[in-house]
Amino acid sequence: MINLIPGKKGTGKTKILVDAITEASEKATGYIVCIERGMKLTYDIPHKVRLVDAEEYGITSYDTFYGFVAGMLAGNYDIQEIYVDGILRIGGRDYEELGDMLEKLAILAKDIKVVFTISAEPDDLPSDVRAFIK
Repeated sequence: MINLIPGKKGTGKTKILVDAITEASEKATGYIVCIERGMKLTYDIPHKVRLVDAEEYGITSYDTFYGFVAGMLAGNYDIQEIYVDGILRIGGRDYEELGDMLEKLAILAKDIKVVFTISAEPDDLPSDVRAFIK
């Protein structure tokens, strides 16, 4: 299940994400992963959540992001939830590529909750991307 948290910069998307991560870490029986660019959330999320810096792994496009997540899931069947802060900072502002990646990821991670923050207004996103806003 994929869910997007959209909104302009400064609208509280990361706060919503951090709260969701904290709640998930208290209830989870498996692993929780948070992917971001720049390790800004180091002190905001619980220590038992695996924090991944996209820059450290050379994730600079939607293709490399998808490959990275696929590798993580192949290597660890106990991942229950993945949270991604700032997907546009990781993959860029090509909404068509974002939509393609989200559709592929929805198939790959059909039994895993994946939540993204996206710094854009819902009306600015194409319909295939908006379809993931819950």
